[in-house]
Amino acid sequence: MKNLVLVFIIICCWSCNNDDNQFETVVVAIPQTITKTALRSSVEIQSPKPILNVGKVYAYQEFIFINEKFKGVHVLDNSNPTAPQQVSFIYIPGNEDISIKNDYLYADSAIDLVVFDIANISSITEVGRLEDVFEIYDYQIPEGADFLDYGEFASDTDVIVGWDLIEERREVYQGDDVFTFDGAEAGNTNTIGVGGSLARFQIVSDYLYTVGESQMNTFDISNLLQPNLVSTTYAGWRIETMFHADGYLYLGGDNGMFIHSLENPESPEFISEFTHWEGCDPVVVDGNYAYLTLRGGNFCGQDQSVLEVIDVTDKSQPQLIGQYELDNPYGLGFKGNHLFVCDGTSGLKVFDKTDPSDVQLLHAFNDVQATDVIPLNDKLLMISDNALYQYEYVGENTITLLSTYILN
Repeated sequence: MKNLVLVFIIICCWSCNNDDNQFETVVVAIPQTITKTALRSSVEIQSPKPILNVGKVYAYQEFIFINEKFKGVHVLDNSNPTAPQQVSFIYIPGNEDISIKNDYLYADSAIDLVVFDIANISSITEVGRLEDVFEIYDYQIPEGADFLDYGEFASDTDVIVGWDLIEERREVYQGDDVFTFDGAEAGNTNTIGVGGSLARFQIVSDYLYTVGESQMNTFDISNLLQPNLVSTTYAGWRIETMFHADGYLYLGGDNGMFIHSLENPESPEFISEFTHWEGCDPVVVDGNYAYLTLRGGNFCGQDQSVLEVIDVTDKSQPQLIGQYELDNPYGLGFKGNHLFVCDGTSGLKVFDKTDPSDVQLLHAFNDVQATDVIPLNDKLLMISDNALYQYEYVGENTITLLSTYILN
């Protein structure tokens, strides 16, 4: 971050000394901040409202939780999937991710981890908080921003909970590109929810794992009311997503997939990295194969966008065995031999992965915008920028639309 600020200052100074250069209109991102004191006193359970800035989706029992970026979590009653109903909005400034176990919801609030009791969904209460556990958290600089202006932001006392975009006239910078942007588990007594492939929170047994830009935090949640931070380790470079499968955590980063073993659950151990070109890349894993999407363009990196299939039989040496071109991919998920890929504005694509080395496209739903999916046992949830879609499995190779819930 200090480097970004330095770059911003250098650019400004350079511009001031070159009056003859051409000007251009650029978009500048300015942080919205609140004090730490205000952050910790502003959580509130509010009435239902439109979801203006759709984030991640999470399913737990008959409820669906939809994040509004940096603002909190919308709660939907999905007991009737043909007509879901909003129940409430949990205002949590700085929130991006959640995870749930046995009626306790864990949410990030910028630098803090907050615990909610959701046993009575009509009377959700905050019951715990760990302060300053996320020293490095993802600022989620908005798409479309050309420059950052941190202004008077003081990291010791304030936190960033959002961004304002403004247009400014500035001299054209002629140098190099120096600005870069930063399945449910079931047991005899445990009920754990499930998030999409874009999630950065994962609950495995009695532990909650979270990842930020480059850190992984491990929380002991054997006492659900009182989580305990037991370790903080290096996770990899520019981590965006995390997926758990068979005792391993698979982290999706800008330039690679990182594999960590949970043999010692309190201290995940790095095993290997599968390196690729720079791009946004959620990953899911089924057995010996990992499936990840790489989205290029904008702040994600190169222009190429693909689906990659990686053999992870040997966790120390993952091997690429297949690559398929996509248009604008985001999240993905699987059920049985079907792989569901959200291809952004190109819609939802359904692949047959019976032979992981030769994945075949079965169907394409081109009339929707698709961001992430959660394949449940009885239905498929899909989120977009403005709608929640639910699909019903029909036969072996077909899904049909069950409902569309407009979010904003």
